[in-house]
Amino acid sequence: MNMASPALASAPAKRLLSLDVLRGITIAFMIMVNNNGGPSSWSFMNHAEWNGLTPTDLVFPTFIFIVGTSVVFAVESRLAHGVTRSTIAWHTLQRACILFLLGVVVNGFPFFALAHLRIYGVLQRIAICYLAVGLFYLWDKRVWTKVVALAVLLIGYWILMRWVPVPGAGMPGRDIPFLDKSMNLTAWLDRHIFPSHLYEDWVTHNLYDPEGLLSNLPAVGTALLGLLAGIWLRGRRTPSAKARGLIAAAITCLASGYLWSIWFPLNKNLWTSSYVLVAAGWSLVVLTLAYWAMELRGWGKGRSWSWPWLVFGSNAIVAYMFSELLSSAMNNIHFIANGRRTDAFSYALACSAMSISNPGWAAFAYSVSFLVVCFIPVWILYWKKIFVKI
Repeated sequence: MNMASPALASAPAKRLLSLDVLRGITIAFMIMVNNNGGPSSWSFMNHAEWNGLTPTDLVFPTFIFIVGTSVVFAVESRLAHGVTRSTIAWHTLQRACILFLLGVVVNGFPFFALAHLRIYGVLQRIAICYLAVGLFYLWDKRVWTKVVALAVLLIGYWILMRWVPVPGAGMPGRDIPFLDKSMNLTAWLDRHIFPSHLYEDWVTHNLYDPEGLLSNLPAVGTALLGLLAGIWLRGRRTPSAKARGLIAAAITCLASGYLWSIWFPLNKNLWTSSYVLVAAGWSLVVLTLAYWAMELRGWGKGRSWSWPWLVFGSNAIVAYMFSELLSSAMNNIHFIANGRRTDAFSYALACSAMSISNPGWAAFAYSVSFLVVCFIPVWILYWKKIFVKI
């Protein structure tokens, strides 16, 4: 039984240049904020300490949003080429497992201290979201089922965080502060599943993980919103109608998300439901701009300004892996400079500070320099027409 809508079923499996460019911009900014030059960096290059939102907090959900959107085009393209659903499902599972394992490698590099090896992580969350929406779309392409699943995930997560007592602590909002850093259901669950294996908990004694198990539920909601955007873009509508639909969805997500944040604050570490909607709203705004510029106006075709983002976007996971491994290596390469023991990261940052007196600009210069270094391997792959597919 074919459960796809007629509009979707008859639409051509066309690759969107705007989606590739947006993926490249997102991964580039992700690399920069992960290597922002330390405490002197500008506030917008850092995550919000707890509740609240900065531009940096929008990077990761935008990438997950793009993953959801890309699933639609990838699946439809493979089906159009005669690949069976079972084959696509098996490949989806394989790819998710590889992504998860690559995330563990990133966490452990270079020493792989198993006693404190972090299990959760960025690639791990991407793997889980990709697997969930990929199999869901293969099983059922109807829009209303995705909307229902999204509502269940977001409302269900709010109920869990607000109305389920934290064992040993009490009811949030009554016995303990609502969304307390250490005393919330997500943090409690992670401490009991992976004690001593959370984000830097063996160094900073963190009592929570920003990519914890329970918060994967609303993160899948982020991917579902991207999936819905992909279904919309695959329909048989005029490009201008698609752009209008995207901006309407953006306004709806932003309005509902900011309204919900009054009762369920924006929080990236807990990936709150209001955060899902607001982040998706901004992702839709950027996607609309990219779609208008490239698909409607044709500004991206053959233009030099879009080339760096296409290079990053064509091997996004390679770029991210390289940046994370390079950063870890720099922090663990020690030597003597000017009579003092230092590491490669501190030395590079000091060199930036020596040439630029303003601390914020010095940190930004380091971030841009790091991005340029990470561009080199993916540019070589792009030049040789090598696109690493997991």
